[in-house]
Parts: sequence; C-alpha cells; structure tokens
Amino acid sequence: MDARKKVIINDIIPAQIRAARALVGLTQDDLASASGLPKRTIARVELAEVAPRQSTLAAIRTALEAAGVELIAENGGGAGVRLRKREVGIG
Repeated sequence: MDARKKVIINDIIPAQIRAARALVGLTQDDLASASGLPKRTIARVELAEVAPRQSTLAAIRTALEAAGVELIAENGGGAGVRLRKREVGIG
C-alpha cells in the first residue's frame, strides 16, 4: 500500500489535520509551535509518511482544539473537522 494512502488508525487522519489547519488559518509552522513538535514531524504526519506516536497525535489534537477546531471521529459518516461552537456570553 502506498504510504500516502495509509490512514492513521488512532482516530485522526492526515486529511483532518490539513483541513483543521486550513479552517483556522494555521500554517505547519504555527501548528508546530502550538504543539511543541518539529515542523518536519507535522509535515510527515500530514503526508502519512509515519505512524505517529499517540503522544504526537495528542499534541496535535490539543493544539488544534485550542485553536477552535473540533475533530470528528470516523463513525460511519466519515472523519471530519468543524469549528467549535463558541458560547455567547449574556450581558
């Protein structure tokens, strides 16, 4: 199987990461900075060149969620991303 077609089984797929970054306007450099990971790691994960550690995926997820993205798990309807609903304050 072509490495670029592999899916990351750990609940986040490369396309979700790319889409999530685009949704909130983050570059790979921005995500690397926010996650504490090297940019090269972000690039390799997004290209499915590596099977990342769970800690790497957790750092990516945490950074994206902090930026306002919700990663939607594969649940029969396909994995996805969306902006997290912001709570509107009263007053």
